[in-house]
Amino acid sequence: MSLLDLIAPGKKNKQQSQKSTQTYLRIGEIRDNTLVLKNGGQRSILKVSSINFNLKSEQEQNAIISAYQGFLNSLEFPIQIVVRSKKLDIDDYIEQVRRLGDKQQNKLLQEQTYEYSEYIKKLVEYADIMEKEFYVVIPYDPLRSTGQSLFQSFIQHLTPKDSYSDVKKRHNEFNNLKKPLSYRVNIVKSGLENCGLKAEELTTQEIIELFYRTYNPKLSRTQKIKNLDDTNINEQEVED
Repeated sequence: MSLLDLIAPGKKNKQQSQKSTQTYLRIGEIRDNTLVLKNGGQRSILKVSSINFNLKSEQEQNAIISAYQGFLNSLEFPIQIVVRSKKLDIDDYIEQVRRLGDKQQNKLLQEQTYEYSEYIKKLVEYADIMEKEFYVVIPYDPLRSTGQSLFQSFIQHLTPKDSYSDVKKRHNEFNNLKKPLSYRVNIVKSGLENCGLKAEELTTQEIIELFYRTYNPKLSRTQKIKNLDDTNINEQEVED
């Protein structure tokens, strides 16, 4: 199974449909907490906390706005801010409550614990409770990518195919691009922390889980990725 099969699985009885899905995804690989595009560009993803702006005093609000304005003005590179709305997932919490019920010696308390877990599960399902997640995507592209013409860039976005030479270039460039990307990550994290926000860089598994849930919102509710070390992921096949 390849990485793209894991993120966006295709229908096994329709080989052409599966190939099309993998062809049009711009993701080449995910390694060392970094998303690597097929054109060699690298992306780091920060998950950012939120604050209740309305509960702050006027003085605190002005301080936050001033800090955020200063953060944006200090950037010498582009960033992408992503707000993702998803259905609240408390399966881990429900499983934890059920395990507590299994350990209860008192039959009445055990039954009440089970009933509570079922109540919470149905409440989330019927009320359709949503939550928001906030991400900042930090890019760094190789010179060969930024030097492309507008037409070449447009064609590459339409059909981002992967070839052996592209994979080889990516591997050779990875370490050289990773250093300046890490420098940008530190700048963004420092700027967000000055605004009173917490920013954590997503790990390799967290990035894969993010795209898996994004491309497979229904499937990811029942089939979750527990540990990538237990998953056999082969390298993506490339065209000669």
